[in-house]
Amino acid sequence: MMRRFARRLVPLAAAIAALTALPAASAAQPAPATRHTFAVGPQYDSTHVYVEPGTEQAFAASWVATFGGSTIGPNATQVTPTPSRTLSELVVSPVGTLSVFDYTTPVPYPFGTERTGWLVTDLDQAVRAARADGAAVTVAPFADPIGRDAVVQFPGGVSAQLYVHTTPPSYPELASVPENRLYLSPDAVGAFLHSFLAFTQGRIVSDDRRADGSAIGLPGTAYRLLRLTSGFGTTTVAVTDGHLPYPFGRELTGYGVTDLGATLERAKAAGASVLSGPVRADGRDSAMVRFPGGYVAELHNDR
Repeated sequence: MMRRFARRLVPLAAAIAALTALPAASAAQPAPATRHTFAVGPQYDSTHVYVEPGTEQAFAASWVATFGGSTIGPNATQVTPTPSRTLSELVVSPVGTLSVFDYTTPVPYPFGTERTGWLVTDLDQAVRAARADGAAVTVAPFADPIGRDAVVQFPGGVSAQLYVHTTPPSYPELASVPENRLYLSPDAVGAFLHSFLAFTQGRIVSDDRRADGSAIGLPGTAYRLLRLTSGFGTTTVAVTDGHLPYPFGRELTGYGVTDLGATLERAKAAGASVLSGPVRADGRDSAMVRFPGGYVAELHNDR
């Protein structure tokens, strides 16, 4: 009897020994570290404006006359990793910062496809994080005259340039934070949101699946409109079937102003043209404006 009982205890003891031999840490792993936020501030996130050759100064003058602000440059320089030449000017305005490029040589690919430049706290870490979050690194880190840059592309073809300066810049806070305006297909929006929100540490503010199509030149229709926010500013995503009238989808950024009518009058007096609107939709008035040099922007009443 005792021998049978002892034989039963042998496998039980072995099992207990195997369990107690496991590392103690496996039972209580430390919580994952909080994800690093790379954003510095929306005043350091510039829209990249590629103007028609020879129009850089006309564009900058028109923009400042419309919104106020100041300019730094232009400077003839190379801002790509392969040989090129551009007049580069920074426009710092109350409604957003713009990096303006007036190329005197052909633009090396894929430059010109990136929408924005985002100042980050650490370029190499940001590039690794973007890749881990599902973005493609389309231009590996390279040195420019004042710092280092890289270009990443999120699912859906949305590209952004990440940058750091050797001497950290200091720009005034914005009167209104501009919108990065994206147009995506239903096929692409899910993968984009997963990647973009992970990298930016952003969140969805609203998701309207029956937004008024008048805001994108399609009165009497509805579309899906998402509003996102993060340390990199505000992003709106229009999810459409791609049946868009000109110029919708050509704008990169939307700018909030306190008086849309007065702003449009200043813009026209400064050489810009109103392409569409004003129109009332989604709780605000908006219009599409083309500035000298070909830059198309959406303007809206700041809520």
